Amino acid sequence: MIMLIFLSASSPLWGVAPPSLQKRIDALPAGLTLRLEPGIHQGPLIIEKALALDGQGEAIIDGGGQGSVIQILADGVTIQGLSIIHSGSSHDSIDAGISVKSSHNILRNNIIRDTLFGIDLKESHENLIEGNEISSKPVELGMRGDGIRAWASNNNYFRKNKIHDSRDMIIWYSYNNRIEDNQGWNNRYSLHFMYTGANTVRRNRYWDNMVGIFLMYSKDSLIEENHILHSIGPSGMGIGMKEVDNMQILKNNIVYCNSGIYLDQSPHDPLTFNLLLGNTLAFNVQGFVFHSSLKQNVIKGNAMLANLEPVAVHAKGSAVENHWEGNFWSDYEGFDRDRNGYGDRSYQSRVYFEQLWMNDPWMKFFYGSPVISMLNLLAKIAPISKPRLLLTDPQPLFEKKESLRLSETNLAFEIPELDEEDLEDEEEWEEEDENEA
Repeated sequence: MIMLIFLSASSPLWGVAPPSLQKRIDALPAGLTLRLEPGIHQGPLIIEKALALDGQGEAIIDGGGQGSVIQILADGVTIQGLSIIHSGSSHDSIDAGISVKSSHNILRNNIIRDTLFGIDLKESHENLIEGNEISSKPVELGMRGDGIRAWASNNNYFRKNKIHDSRDMIIWYSYNNRIEDNQGWNNRYSLHFMYTGANTVRRNRYWDNMVGIFLMYSKDSLIEENHILHSIGPSGMGIGMKEVDNMQILKNNIVYCNSGIYLDQSPHDPLTFNLLLGNTLAFNVQGFVFHSSLKQNVIKGNAMLANLEPVAVHAKGSAVENHWEGNFWSDYEGFDRDRNGYGDRSYQSRVYFEQLWMNDPWMKFFYGSPVISMLNLLAKIAPISKPRLLLTDPQPLFEKKESLRLSETNLAFEIPELDEEDLEDEEEWEEEDENEA
């Protein structure tokens, strides 16, 4: 009787080591799926053909502390269901869990941890980044890498990712990206834009970060229905904007932050407007913060609830040249005799004792204490000098009910036509930019 035993190439009975994962990938024809066995597989890996790598939720790729764990150089690659760990630690070479230098890829439902950077996209377009959980190496905040880093990468879709204990999710020189339904906590900036445009940020939830969302040198983007909580510390802010134009900041909830919405030289282009409509700013130290006197921000339908200071303007400036209308102010002192939902008289915010604590960090430490509250009250009752007017809302809401606050009528704004003086200012602004260049 003869018994036949069939042994695979990886059988230890042959005395031959199984092929490495890299060799298995290299041998796999393009267009096929490689389903990995549970356990640890050694990296780093380089993928140079269109294929799918499926860890089925149980496979681990260990980069061995050298460079990026997985490099994707081909279009049309799928990476899903993997745990990706132990990248290198070089900021110069941007050691990452997954490094992508191609387009039309899918990175889905992976756990990326103990990697310096999480997912790094470089000139990579039309990728889907979905359902991943990403954290950096256990080092100090300033030494961590970014959870997601997109450089010159357009038309990507980032959704339902969880980024924590990282540095930033940063989008550089990139356009038309969608960032929706993500979560971020214990980071520096949960979302950071630099030199970008036409991006959509919707329904994300960010908490316990230094900054929720910060936009720098960017334009034409939509920031809508995000929840931002507990951005605390001296530089803590919910949404920050520096030299941005034509932004739509709509229906976001910003709660328990040092600064709710911060504006610095925004809009930068004198021919554009920023729309800040229907947001809720509650229990922040400062609601709206202006770095200096600005204009052409449209601020309508916002609910300002129990912020220590509803509006603050640095450098002894004023915010009166912005368009304030139809906001709810919890400190409004007035009536609604005709019951149309709006107060009978305008809401005004003036500086009394504010400038003292704003310019003195030690005084700011005690702000909100009984002594400072009493001094602030006395300054309002019997000011020793004429208080500075910060803003006037000619039609404040009497109640914060959303049916009126978020109605099309209350949020509507028609951008005015520019006159010859505005166009002359624009020409001077362009000449200044050319001279600087």
